[in-house]
Amino acid sequence: MKGALTRFRVMAYVVGVFLLLLVVAMVLKYAADMGGFMKVVGPVHGFLYAIYLVISVDLALKLRWSIKGTALVLLAGTVPFLSFWAERKVVEKTAQGVPL
Repeated sequence: MKGALTRFRVMAYVVGVFLLLLVVAMVLKYAADMGGFMKVVGPVHGFLYAIYLVISVDLALKLRWSIKGTALVLLAGTVPFLSFWAERKVVEKTAQGVPL
């Protein structure tokens, strides 16, 4: 279970950083008409988010999270800064032995 939690923590941060880069890329695309950065960051974030989903579901099954808790963690990768907060909450709850 420790390995699954570590994988989740790493992917939560990676997806969070790439989501922030995606927001910057969107601003550049629409405000400065510079779409090249978006063409790179968009697909990379999508691929990493798919990995985040798989790793999160794996951890949810191992820790027996509720459907609501699992859904909230899965959606955390779509809102800027939320994956960082979700990662902290998951680590806190796991340390306390409390399922989501």
